[in-house]
Amino acid sequence: MIFLADRDGLHNKRIHRRIKNRLQSDSVFSSVQLRVSTPREPGPYRVIAETDPKNFLEDSSYPIECARLEIGFDVKTGTDTDCYWISWIEPERSLLLGWHQDDDHPEHGEVHFQLNQSDSVTFRERAGYVDKHPMAVVEARLDQLPDVIHAVAWNDGAATGMEW
Repeated sequence: MIFLADRDGLHNKRIHRRIKNRLQSDSVFSSVQLRVSTPREPGPYRVIAETDPKNFLEDSSYPIECARLEIGFDVKTGTDTDCYWISWIEPERSLLLGWHQDDDHPEHGEVHFQLNQSDSVTFRERAGYVDKHPMAVVEARLDQLPDVIHAVAWNDGAATGMEW
């Protein structure tokens, strides 16, 4: 008799490896890593990639030179939806923006977009559901990310919201 222990864990690691491979294949990302999530982070794994926003956004006037993309999924077999966290982080400006599909903010629906600066939420709103397959979600959000980054409203160096 064969027991398949923690099949969800195996599936999660496989998805995160595919995300890592996808980001490594894109020349705008450097230092792409797969790591186990820390206790404060939801989900089992994170894929972390560094980039120069000027290259990623194809915008030589972008004011910073280093940003990080963090992607994490919690894929559970037998459920209707997975949880995910896709975040763009600019440490120099203490900025984090991204999409979360989780049950932390039910008032904003199944998926929400969030903008944080200096550990406080500046903006949060409902976001559209993209797809069930994690790789389709990653592709769709990567396509949306440049427009979203450019939509951040700034006032005296502080992110104040979004200009959709």
